[in-house]
Amino acid sequence: MKKILYFFLAASMGVVMTSCSNDDDFTSTIFDTTTGAVDTTSATAPFDQWLYDNFVVPYNTEIQYKFNLPASSMDYQLTPADYKKSQLLSHFIKYLFYDVYNKYGGDDFMKKYGPRMFHYIGSAAYAPSTGTETLGYASAGVKITLINVNNMKYWTPESPYTDADMDQLNKDQFHVMHHEFSHILHQTKSYPVAFGQVTSGTYQPRDWQKRDSIETHMLGYLTHYGSSATYEDFVETLSCTITDTDYRWMTTIIEACLNGGVKTGDKEAVYELIDSLGIRNFDDPNMVWNKFSIYKESALNEQTGEYDSTRLVPGFHLDEARSKSEVSLKFEKVKDFTSFRDYLDKWVQLDKEDKAAGINAILKKISIAQKWHKEKWGLDLFQLRKEVRERQDKVNDYVKNNVTIYDLK
Repeated sequence: MKKILYFFLAASMGVVMTSCSNDDDFTSTIFDTTTGAVDTTSATAPFDQWLYDNFVVPYNTEIQYKFNLPASSMDYQLTPADYKKSQLLSHFIKYLFYDVYNKYGGDDFMKKYGPRMFHYIGSAAYAPSTGTETLGYASAGVKITLINVNNMKYWTPESPYTDADMDQLNKDQFHVMHHEFSHILHQTKSYPVAFGQVTSGTYQPRDWQKRDSIETHMLGYLTHYGSSATYEDFVETLSCTITDTDYRWMTTIIEACLNGGVKTGDKEAVYELIDSLGIRNFDDPNMVWNKFSIYKESALNEQTGEYDSTRLVPGFHLDEARSKSEVSLKFEKVKDFTSFRDYLDKWVQLDKEDKAAGINAILKKISIAQKWHKEKWGLDLFQLRKEVRERQDKVNDYVKNNVTIYDLK
């Protein structure tokens, strides 16, 4: 066997060595260059040309908007993405994602590290076994699949984007995008081990979806999914910082302070975080975080038939607490608040135990993630958030002046 193999290799090398000569007439390429990169006879040719000019040429990135069954997950019943909404989303990816990272990472940043493919799916993807919804996923650090594209609002001059529309776009598309892109970045340059040590004992790989937001934030996680594994927690921390709404951030902070209290110095750090996030209308008395109630939650003890006090719950998440519980609950109002400042400064207790959870853990994780972003990539996490929000504020003008939506020819 060895002799035969050696003979084959030697023969192969001989062919290679004797197949070239100084008399060969070399050309610039052996491939056919008479056919263009875009099929001009296709019904989608104008959009395909735009994608080629704006993604393929500068970034070597393909936008795969036509339904590709082999590239889709067979675990779900999926449908194709709407053609016009695919165009709009592609423009948003350029304006709100690529251009943002290029501005602060440099012209070559996305050329080096950006995804090599975006794959669009029109419908939502639900897993019957767990009852969870998959919002997107990445493959091998090169492809990002975006799901539920057809849920996007289609922009028209008569129906421009509102703040609520942008919030939905963040939830369905851009949170996923920054999440998966952060995976690509940390797989290139590892994140600190210290991040996972902050809440090392409470990750739940199998039943994370059973946690409600109150428990999740009490434990020191920004999202349910982040509590499933260290690496998911890390990228969720990055993505939430960039894309989460003011409402989501403020309700998260309220819940994270609620049951575990705060440590010395954390109250000041919370205000610094709010300032860094650029929370708008922070002192507006009509905002949810300045007008809420706290309730004591009690769960039915089936053995004694009595209700045992379990935790404190904010009024804006009572329904979620009820829906997640497997036992009967009752709620007793503890206090009404008309100011977040009164809640944090005068009511939230100081916790002297040396155990990272709740807001203390969240503050530590954000600090670690922010430092990693800066030292490894030269990026300012809060500056990215600010840039994205400013661009979203101008999104209607951007679409009106810069976006052409093509009909099928």
